[in-house]
Amino acid sequence: MKEFMGEDFLLDSEPAKKMFEAAKDMPIFDWHCHLSPKEIYENKKPADIAELWLSGDHYKWRVMRSYGIDERLITGESTGYEKFSAFSKAIPYFVGNPMYHWSHLELQRYFDIYEPLSEKTADKIWKEANEKIEDGGFKPRELITRSNVVCVCTTDDPADTLEYHKLMARDKSFKCRVLPAFRPDKALNVELPTFLPWLQSLEKAVGEKIESFAGLKAALKERIMFFDAMGCRASDQSFSYIPYEPSDDIELELIFSKVLYKKELEKIEVDKYRTALMTFLACEYAEKNWVMELHIGAMRNNNSLMFKKIGPDTGYDSIGDDLIAYRLSRFLDSVSSANKLPKTILFTLNPMYNYVIGAMLGNFQNSDAESKIQFGSAWWFNDNIDGMEKQMKALGNLGCLGKFVGMVTDSRSFLSYPRHEYFRRIMCSLIGNMVEKGLYPPDYDILAETARDISFNNAEKYFGLKLC
Repeated sequence: MKEFMGEDFLLDSEPAKKMFEAAKDMPIFDWHCHLSPKEIYENKKPADIAELWLSGDHYKWRVMRSYGIDERLITGESTGYEKFSAFSKAIPYFVGNPMYHWSHLELQRYFDIYEPLSEKTADKIWKEANEKIEDGGFKPRELITRSNVVCVCTTDDPADTLEYHKLMARDKSFKCRVLPAFRPDKALNVELPTFLPWLQSLEKAVGEKIESFAGLKAALKERIMFFDAMGCRASDQSFSYIPYEPSDDIELELIFSKVLYKKELEKIEVDKYRTALMTFLACEYAEKNWVMELHIGAMRNNNSLMFKKIGPDTGYDSIGDDLIAYRLSRFLDSVSSANKLPKTILFTLNPMYNYVIGAMLGNFQNSDAESKIQFGSAWWFNDNIDGMEKQMKALGNLGCLGKFVGMVTDSRSFLSYPRHEYFRRIMCSLIGNMVEKGLYPPDYDILAETARDISFNNAEKYFGLKLC
C-alpha cells in the first residue's frame, strides 16, 4: 500500500518521477484567477485558518452542503472555529473529490501538517495551524511569494479604476507582477437588469454619456487602451453558450435603443448584440496582441432561493449542455476572415465537448504563434484527475500537447497554488505512462523540457511576457 499523499503521490512510473523532478520547482504564472487586487495590496494577516481557508471558497462550500452541513456553518454568522469543525467533520467523506487532495496539499505545503484532517484531528490541527498563522508568513503577498508565483492576472471589469493595480505597480518591494485582465461580461449581458447600472459606471469611467452602440464600442476601446497601459495581456469572457447571429449597424442601434428605454429584448436580439460586441472586442484584442479567453458552458445561479439569500458565485453553478460547435466555428471564422483573430484559449466546462474543442483548434492555427488557438486546461468541475487526464488526452490526440499553456488556478483563495503541483503531477504521470508503455521514447532531455514548458514556459511566451 502506498503512503498517503507522499513524495511519489500520483507518480506511477519512473519516467513520471523524472519529469516531475524537472517540473516541480518551476515558477507559477497565475494567468487566470479571481484574487482581489485590493486584498493583495492591503496584505492583511488572516484571523485564523477558517478565514484563510473557508472564506469565499465556494468549492469547499459546495462539498460541505453535499455532506449536509447547515448553511449557518458555511456562509452564515457562526464562528470560524465552528465552520472549521464542520468542514473537518465532513472532509473524510469527500472520497474521490479533488477537494480532499487540495485541502491536504494546502495543509502540507503551507502548514507542514501531514496528518489527515477529520473530526478526530480537528482541534489539534486548528491549534497548530493558527499558531503558525500567528507566527507569520500567511499574509496574501507572503503566500504568493512562498508559492513561487511570479505573475498574477486578476479579473477586472472594464469600468474598474484599477487603483490597486496602480498602487501595486509603484510598490517595488513585491516582486510578483499583478496585472489586470479585461472581463467585459457585464457589457455582454445586455438582457440583465444589471446592464444599465453598469453602463452608468462605464460612463463615469470615460467621462461621457453613452447613448448608442457606437458610443459603447468607443468607450470600451478607450478602456482597452487604459488596461493595456496598465500591463493587461488577457481578456476573459464567460458564456453559457456561444452566440452567433450576424446583424448590421442600423439593427444594432435599434437594439441598443430598446435597452436604453428599458424594453425587453428577444433572445435573437440579445444574440445579435453579443455577436457584434464580441466581434468588435476580438478585433481590438488582436490589435493589442492580447490573449482572448472564452470560458464556455457554465449554467449559473441555478438555485434561485439561495441566489436571493447570498448572491452569485456561492456554489450554485453547474455544467450546461448547449451545443457549441457550429456557432463557435462561425464566430472564429468571421474574425479570422477579417484577419483579426487574436491568440485564443477555448475552455469548455462540459467534458463531452473535449473533442469538439480539440478539433476546432486546428481550423484556425497559423504561424502567428505556437499553438495560437489553445485548448484551456480542465476547468472548475473538471480540474480533477479524470478531468485533467481527459482534457490532455484530447489535446494530445488532436493537437500539440507539448505547446499547451497549462494549468489555471481560477480561484479566490491565496492557498490554491498547490493545485499547480496537483496538475503537474497528473501531467507528468500521463506522459510518463506513455513512455512506460512504449508510446513515446525515453528521451529525458525532451521530456524534462516538455514538463517545464507545460508548467510555465509556454504560458510565459504565449502571453508575451518576460517574467523570470
